[in-house]
Amino acid sequence: MPNGILIIDKPEGWTSMDVCAKLRGVFHEKRVGHGGTLDPMATGVLPIFIGRATRAAEFAEKSDKEYIAGLKLGVATNTQDTTGEVLEEHPVEASRTQLEEVLEQFRGDIMQIPPMYSAIKINGKKLYELARKGREVERPARPVTIKALEILDQQGEDLYTIRVRCTKGTYIRTLCHDIGAALGCGGCMASLRRTMAAGFTPENAYWDWGKLPTMGDILRSECPEEFLLPVDCVFKDLPAVAIMGRPAALARNGAPFPAKAPQGAMGTWRDGGLCRVYDGKEFLAVGRYVGKEIKIVKSFFQV
Repeated sequence: MPNGILIIDKPEGWTSMDVCAKLRGVFHEKRVGHGGTLDPMATGVLPIFIGRATRAAEFAEKSDKEYIAGLKLGVATNTQDTTGEVLEEHPVEASRTQLEEVLEQFRGDIMQIPPMYSAIKINGKKLYELARKGREVERPARPVTIKALEILDQQGEDLYTIRVRCTKGTYIRTLCHDIGAALGCGGCMASLRRTMAAGFTPENAYWDWGKLPTMGDILRSECPEEFLLPVDCVFKDLPAVAIMGRPAALARNGAPFPAKAPQGAMGTWRDGGLCRVYDGKEFLAVGRYVGKEIKIVKSFFQV
């Protein structure tokens, strides 16, 4: 059974679920998920989890992301990007220096109101479904953290390229919209490329999606599993714990087992930090150190 991770450089026009559906057919496996939604207009890093590796998707979704976005000033749309209906247009009088000054208020911990064109549910209804019916509802602001925000390039007085590194749940189009509002001229997102997710970058995406028919033929005629990364690479930054014998038997049954902290991991380890658990070379699980035991958080070995 296929079990691992495939890093896709998603092309424009595909939804994240389109990619998952395609790969279900390629790998003949129903268990296919992704590590963070990308809108159809967006391109870039999309980790795909196949087989039992889907159990790691939730960890990838919670990870930091990095994006390169086009910031279009002077225009506000109903979708907060250039694919939407134009609501307002204003002359752009702000200089690059003024934009730099405004960006400062968006760095660090901020509150964001999710856009109406999003999959968030309010009273059981997805916001984009309500938006398509012309309805707008109140959305509570949510905390997000912008860890890096900088201008990379300027293509004109109204168009910039920015780099954003942020926590889970950050809407880049809302960030562009809010930056434009702070400048007084309005703004929206003109383009979006994700350059990092779950620690993976475009360099890890060895499948050229633009050559899908050719690669599809290869996958169907040879062993698809050869293209998959091992699931433990998602947790490469966690300390590793090797066990055998009775502790390994306990871990395989989901039970806590006695363990010492790995050398050099005493910081977060004593605070209930996570770790990778191995039986020899086999990756068993992600565990959490509690007292003098490791408790299983999520198992990944093949049953």
